Amino acid sequence: MSSLPREINHVLVPPIKCQGIKTKLVPFIAANIRWTGRGRWIEPFLGSGVVAFNIQPERALLNDSNPHIIALYQQIYVGKLTSRQVSEHLSREGAELLAKGDEHYYFVRERFNRTTDPLDFLFLNRSYFNGVMHFNRKGQFNTPFCRKPERFRRALITKIANQVTDLARVMHNKQWEFRVGAWQSCLQEICRDDFIYLDPPYIGRHADYFDSWNEQDAIDLASVAQTLPAGFALSMWKENKYRRNEHLDLFWRGNVQRAINHFYHVGPAESLRNEMEEVLIIRQDFAADAFASETKSKQLAMSIGA
Repeated sequence: MSSLPREINHVLVPPIKCQGIKTKLVPFIAANIRWTGRGRWIEPFLGSGVVAFNIQPERALLNDSNPHIIALYQQIYVGKLTSRQVSEHLSREGAELLAKGDEHYYFVRERFNRTTDPLDFLFLNRSYFNGVMHFNRKGQFNTPFCRKPERFRRALITKIANQVTDLARVMHNKQWEFRVGAWQSCLQEICRDDFIYLDPPYIGRHADYFDSWNEQDAIDLASVAQTLPAGFALSMWKENKYRRNEHLDLFWRGNVQRAINHFYHVGPAESLRNEMEEVLIIRQDFAADAFASETKSKQLAMSIGA
């Protein structure tokens, strides 16, 4: 049975990359949460999945509005998609990319928008521009090429295949449900022993993902989450050198706040790629010991950089 807090010394990195990924923040998040592990770990906004994959609960409900992320992880979970298939696919398509450049990227993108093949999705995810995944209003992937035709060198292919292997190992014999849908549907089935990790699109930053996210959505989430019987933690940006996130002060008062400085490398504008104070908002009684978590946060602040 999983329980938190626990120290994470080696972070399992998922094969998917997307804006707001919490790879470097996983130890900080785990060190600040107190949870028995008796219920389910619930993520209405799974994204890359890096937090759940490192918490490694026995039972989980993992939801996202992006069906392509869920399809990829669901196929790994049931053993339908293997590291060998990933290696073969990326080797083949990578060779075509090297020979034909952006022509092949856009060929695969068009094919993916017709077939929604998870292997094509993984190829596109690891070769699109600027690390910001984007879909149009029809749900079609439309992020441009990163202009690096040599992208899929053997070392990168091996790395991605190994990430799939590690993920399959972590998922083995776990009771995990992967679901596509709106965040509200996950929060209708909450039990007292559950724990909810919330990582919605960051209001006031690059909020486009698979669907739209606006200020009213953020307000609705704050209202619903704080009426639930279970513990929760919310990841959000708090402040940078340009401005402060007033949404936290207005709608998440009365909860524990733990903060760490973090640097973002992706974003559609240069002003979104800078150091900021990242905050974890935790329901009272579900925050780990402050001294231990602050010590860990200081250690991480020294190690997390550009």
